[in-house]
Order: sequence, then structure tokens, then C-alpha cells
Amino acid sequence: MAGRSHHYQIAVEWLGNHGEGTSSYKTYGLEHRITAEGKPDLLASADPAFRGERDRWNPEELLVASLSACHQLWYLHLCAVSGVVVTAYRDEAEGEMAESEDGSGAFVRVVLRPKVTVTSASDAGLAEKLHHEANAKCFIARSVNFPVEHEPQIAIAE
Repeated sequence: MAGRSHHYQIAVEWLGNHGEGTSSYKTYGLEHRITAEGKPDLLASADPAFRGERDRWNPEELLVASLSACHQLWYLHLCAVSGVVVTAYRDEAEGEMAESEDGSGAFVRVVLRPKVTVTSASDAGLAEKLHHEANAKCFIARSVNFPVEHEPQIAIAE
């Protein structure tokens, strides 16, 4: 890849040693903390389907959130440089992961459902079209091996 290179450094610390370590499958917890310098901690665990804590983020949710946030950031940029004025944006994204017989799994798709409001002076058709370009430019979407689909809704501000 030509051009600039970017590096991201985080720490993941396991917090689930409840006194016996990993002496058996049920004696340890899956809680962990994700940290990066200068940012608030992110408390995480496994998906509750895999003995995780329901009140913590899990890696699968974080992957879907990363795809949604990356798409949103590219979309807002493309709108700004294309004369489409966005006044509200909310995505209700959903990911689907298929588990294999051996317990492994893989995402098979993510669907982004951004609800975007633009000003009446903006081109709603262009606003919808820019979702395709945002997907093509999103760093995260370009890095995954499953489809990232889009079902945008464009509304005109009153």
C-alpha cells in the first residue's frame, strides 16, 4: 500500500482471574479492559452466549461498531465536500456471525442502516449515493472478508 502508514496501540488486560486462574473452564471470568493512552477505559467481555458479561462490550459488537463509525465518518466527509448538509445521523447496525461445529465462527455480513437527515437545499439522491462511496473508502470495511451492506434512509429536514 502506497502512502502514509498509521499505527494504533492499545492494551487489553484480562481481569477474570477469580482466584484459581484458568484451572478449569468455569473457574475464570472473561472480563477484560481495553485501554489506550489518554482515553477512557473500555470494559469488555465475551458475548453472553459464550459465558460473557451482558453489561460489557464484546469483540463482535466492537467490530460492528467500528464498521458503523468508519462509514459514518467517511459519509459525513463526503457530504461536506459534495454540498450535502447533514443535520442528523443515526445508524442501527447489525452483524451476523455463523458459528461452526468446532466452536469457531466468522462474520457472514454486517448491515448498516443509517437514518440521515439533510437540509431541504441538499440533493437527497446524492445523499443516498454517497453511502456507496463511503463504503468504498471506509478503512474498516475494506479490511474485512464479508459483505458490508447498506440500507440508508434519507429524510429532509423541515
